[in-house]
Amino acid sequence: MLPLKDNVPTRRLPVVTIAIIAVNLAVWLLWEHAGSEPGFRHALADGAYFPCEVDSSCNGPGWPWPINAFSSMFMHAGWEHILGNMLFLWIFGNNVEDTFGRVRFVFFYLAGGLVATALQSFVTLGFGSEQAAEVPNLGASGAIAAVLGAYFILLPWGRVLTYIIPFFFFEIPAMVFLGLWFLFQLIEGGFAFVQPQAGGGVAFFAHIGGFLFGVLTVQAFASGRPKPLQPSC
Repeated sequence: MLPLKDNVPTRRLPVVTIAIIAVNLAVWLLWEHAGSEPGFRHALADGAYFPCEVDSSCNGPGWPWPINAFSSMFMHAGWEHILGNMLFLWIFGNNVEDTFGRVRFVFFYLAGGLVATALQSFVTLGFGSEQAAEVPNLGASGAIAAVLGAYFILLPWGRVLTYIIPFFFFEIPAMVFLGLWFLFQLIEGGFAFVQPQAGGGVAFFAHIGGFLFGVLTVQAFASGRPKPLQPSC
């Protein structure tokens, strides 16, 4: 399922959401060289996050792991990876930013990404192989999952125009769309324990951790702020 747009208006231009998208695209194009060698390899070595560095079972080639926990949130592994993430962020992030306010949204986004990384690291180091712990982690999807979790609570009855392969278009309640998305992460995350290579390198537990962070903290970040606008017809 691919979201195309929602029906919830915003009070003002989502400046922070646009800025985050711009930074991600700039990092991909200018630092990662859009995935082309050797620039991508060098960026990966410097800025990606390696779980094995946390317990000192390996020495990563780049910056210290606390810095890479941040830098990796703005890196991607391919065009499909970054375009998919930015699409989700644009559709769901603008309304969450509109509710939280710009400053709170920045802290929420970064905190969600760090919590997502922490859960994925806990699972990888506690239950994964040594080889899995040496795989570089990168991508904005953990932070974006936090945005999805917040949207799930704030606007469950918003409607999401969804493209379902091969050529079906449906308007789906956000509660259903995001609930199915989260269920998929749970299923695939559990399956990854049985078949570690089956996930194709997707950090499902980062998605789970980010989403739960959004669900559990949304009221704190929205406290004292105007309620989100109601979905339009």
